[in-house]
Amino acid sequence: MTAVDAFDRALVAGLLRPQPAQVAGLTELAHSVAGTPLASRVSEAAEKAASGVASEDHFVALAAARTALLGSVHDALASRLDEVTGRTRCEATPPAPAERQAANLLAAARSWLSDLARAGWQGIDHEVVSGAAQVVSAMLPDPALRRLATLLDGFSAELAASCPGATLERIPARRWGDLWSRAMLLTLPGAAAPPPTGTATGRLLPLGVDLQEHATSAQAQVHAVFEPADGTAPRLVRACVSVPKPDTVVGAGVWQLLRPHMSLLAAVSEGRSMGLTGMPVTAEGDLVWSDEHARPGEPADAFVTARVALPTATDTATAPLDRHPARIALPVFLEGYTIEKNEKNEKGEGNANGGNALTFTVAGQPLTVDTDRIPAAGPLTPEAVAGSSACIGLLRWDAGRYRVQPLAVETTVRKKALAIHAGAWAGGTTDKAAVKAEKAATDAVTVLRERAGRLLRK
Repeated sequence: MTAVDAFDRALVAGLLRPQPAQVAGLTELAHSVAGTPLASRVSEAAEKAASGVASEDHFVALAAARTALLGSVHDALASRLDEVTGRTRCEATPPAPAERQAANLLAAARSWLSDLARAGWQGIDHEVVSGAAQVVSAMLPDPALRRLATLLDGFSAELAASCPGATLERIPARRWGDLWSRAMLLTLPGAAAPPPTGTATGRLLPLGVDLQEHATSAQAQVHAVFEPADGTAPRLVRACVSVPKPDTVVGAGVWQLLRPHMSLLAAVSEGRSMGLTGMPVTAEGDLVWSDEHARPGEPADAFVTARVALPTATDTATAPLDRHPARIALPVFLEGYTIEKNEKNEKGEGNANGGNALTFTVAGQPLTVDTDRIPAAGPLTPEAVAGSSACIGLLRWDAGRYRVQPLAVETTVRKKALAIHAGAWAGGTTDKAAVKAEKAATDAVTVLRERAGRLLRK
């Protein structure tokens, strides 16, 4: 990580006329991959970049070295988690042969990314950033290029909102370094090839829902244990649905946009399993969800699944380009922990939910609870987590330490044991606040659709 940070600092000032500190960062990156198949190419790239004469191929090599380093960190962390959980992990499957892509568009994207590296984050301006617009417009109609186009579109928009770079008080060097290196590698033919896909037939046992919401989009990712019908070992899988949304739709109203696209959300809300027949699934455990291949099953308590099925489930493989510490989100079940509140944050400072910072002590080890990730679109709250006795969550790695994101907890309310799920309202609810939010979302969407219809008719 020190080598990655050194290279990221070099990108801050740009590689058009590198200074001694930037040259040192490039050298450290090259030394970090010495003895690997990347060694000679990265060494040459670092020398050329240090002289200010790096070509696009040299920038690709530097991006590859940075990505490989973060991949090794991912693998080391994943190995530790496998030891702790006692679960095994599937092997990664080589990607499928790539379709022919427009080489000229990939080269144009690579050229723009190289210009960014030369300018540096402090040197960006609207002229440099706007160079991505034509490339993105040309890529979007081609499904094979849409993954890269979407990344470039979002990256350029973020940079444009930060122009001019010389006036920035704080530069997100790690984030922009991640986006730059990932985009650079996706310009290589075959890098964005679709993952190998098989089919899944058996029983799906949901564990919980991770809801991610932005101003103009929302995504629900259901984590579950899949029990194959052929009796082979159960494995962890994910099912995801994403939708665009108006920025006026917030809270529980988001489910109204997501619900029509995935019947699994209703099953989660009702506490049911689902039967799958021929459901497409990637080698990384992502279900390519289609309601045609699913049917509602018997009641299935998520905490029973977590106690019985989760410990024996096989963890999913990770695609080569997805090997990054930020991608770690491992379903875990915790109980028998003690809870400590950080009273310094009792006003909710730095916490989107306004609650205290929490720490679980599990087997003598402190584990920070990431209450900022608890969505407002569900009944789960930091207060419920603070009074819990068991937790289903996602174990993540953030800024050098592990954090757990609660998906569901068991707690006691008025002397009665109760399970509270973050995704409990996914399929609908009678909760007054949630019903009110859904009605507001209905009104907002109806108005926007009417306005959009008028514009289209004109």
